[in-house]
Amino acid sequence: MKRPLYLLAIPAILSLTACQPMSAEYTEAEAPKLLQVDRAASHISLAFAAGSDQLAAGESARLERLALAGRIGPGDRVTISPAGDPLLQERRVAAISSELLRYGITAAASPLAAVPRDHAIVIIGRYMVTLPACPNWSQYPASDFTNLKSSNFGCATASNLGLMVANPADLVAARELAPAGATPAVSAVTRYLTDKVKLPETTSGATALAASSTAGGAPAGGAGTSTGTP
Repeated sequence: MKRPLYLLAIPAILSLTACQPMSAEYTEAEAPKLLQVDRAASHISLAFAAGSDQLAAGESARLERLALAGRIGPGDRVTISPAGDPLLQERRVAAISSELLRYGITAAASPLAAVPRDHAIVIIGRYMVTLPACPNWSQYPASDFTNLKSSNFGCATASNLGLMVANPADLVAARELAPAGATPAVSAVTRYLTDKVKLPETTSGATALAASSTAGGAPAGGAGTSTGTP
């Protein structure tokens, strides 16, 4: 008796079906472990004496009140947009920056058009970071046949980063690197080139090395010979 061919094909189809990979039961999209950073911006207008880089009367006290009230702080991204010609703008930015530094606030220049005459616009960008929903046990750990990472994987790293960051704005964009101090940089290179590098004075090893160098001999325990001038 001949069997129909489709009956012989059924076992082969079933065996191939069993080898197909299972669809993922969980994906990272269900509970992403990402930090959310929100920004709120406000601005104030400061007045200057006509044609000058001197703040108008009462403006310094106004900045002090804003700082003490917490409306502007070291964690904010602050930009200054003054009116005037380029040289006057530079001096006015320096004047406001000097006042803000008294409260630990740094600011950067950001030219804007249509700033009122003898004024400067100070924009205060404040950022807030929201932590992900952790711990995350949304993936059932007992029936994962896809060999995926746990749904809680990375939760601690993301949460710790959000809690430790001093300025949430740094999660959005890094701050510009300030120029290096010329005097200490040149002094260090000069000491290196003239073989007058300063050794630490708090460690016994450095003290022994300095004494050995002064005496013109090799360090203790070394096999070298003296090269100093008697």
